[in-house]
Amino acid sequence: MGFWANLKEKLFGTKEERIAKKQAKLEAKEKRQLEKELNKSNKIDSYIAGLSKSNSSFVESIKQLQNQYNKIDEEFFEELEEILIMSDISMKLVQIIIEECKKEVKNENIEDPKLISEIIADKLFTIYTSNSIVDTSLNIQPNRINVILVVGVNGSGKTTSISKIAYKLIQDNKKVLIAAADTFRAAAVEQLEIWANKVGADIVKPLNNETDPAAVVYRAIDKVKNENYDVLIIDTAGRLQNKVNLMNELAKINKVLQSKIEGAPHESLLVLDATTGQNGVLQAKAFGEITQLTGIVLTKMDGTSKGGIVLTIKDEINLAVKLIGLGEKVEDLVEFDLESYIYGLMKGINE
Repeated sequence: MGFWANLKEKLFGTKEERIAKKQAKLEAKEKRQLEKELNKSNKIDSYIAGLSKSNSSFVESIKQLQNQYNKIDEEFFEELEEILIMSDISMKLVQIIIEECKKEVKNENIEDPKLISEIIADKLFTIYTSNSIVDTSLNIQPNRINVILVVGVNGSGKTTSISKIAYKLIQDNKKVLIAAADTFRAAAVEQLEIWANKVGADIVKPLNNETDPAAVVYRAIDKVKNENYDVLIIDTAGRLQNKVNLMNELAKINKVLQSKIEGAPHESLLVLDATTGQNGVLQAKAFGEITQLTGIVLTKMDGTSKGGIVLTIKDEINLAVKLIGLGEKVEDLVEFDLESYIYGLMKGINE
């Protein structure tokens, strides 16, 4: 064996070994691709299941409209407008969707009502993503303490959402601490502790007679620093009816965070109950006046037949839905995916 052959064998192994390595790499690549496709399929399935009520209501209404008309005309668009409004899409957004649909129908000389479905899907996607970057991932970075501040009214699903976020992060091998800073509701602290135990997160609770949320947060920060946690999730009071007090509480919490952890909070998430419809938008606007928000956690999406609230939130307050609740199980709070959402909302519309 000559020098070159010896050198190749020394550096890369024998021909048989090189073939075996290539085969192993190919198999690993195929396995990763298969896992990716399975994950995508599972994600779409979860959206189909979680949006079944919204899908049933929306698709049935559109199909009835299509069967009612032989061609697309002004009356057709008037009834389509009503369907979109009944889906909890804001009037402003409905008017934009209708106008965009009219333009395409005219430009493409479309008359068949059956063809409107694809146009609607296209417009929902382009309008949601227009003029903004839609980042749905949580701002979790390595080599730092990541802080997630969670706000929302009582009954919105805030407590369970916090535990589901913790579960999601723990599945990603993150060490998670929850700060129970809603000091005015003992039941909330108890419920949060039960959920924390279920998902494997640690918790810092108020001390006896401790009413200052910032004090709870201060102790939680000491714990995350001393015990090398990756993520601190902070629960807060949901008393929106007393905006001044709530504003002062959140300002004090933010001041403590900023003095102890650079850039904190890295996420300020508002939990909204999808079943409250337009009232959820009002809540979002009110909380936006109290504290700076980075995204929405939309809960109970599986419990509403009006799936348009996602679009209205984005349009009205220009905040992306980052997480969406598609069921009651801990794994049913998932990262929002616009394509899966639109597919889940409109599946079967042309069948």
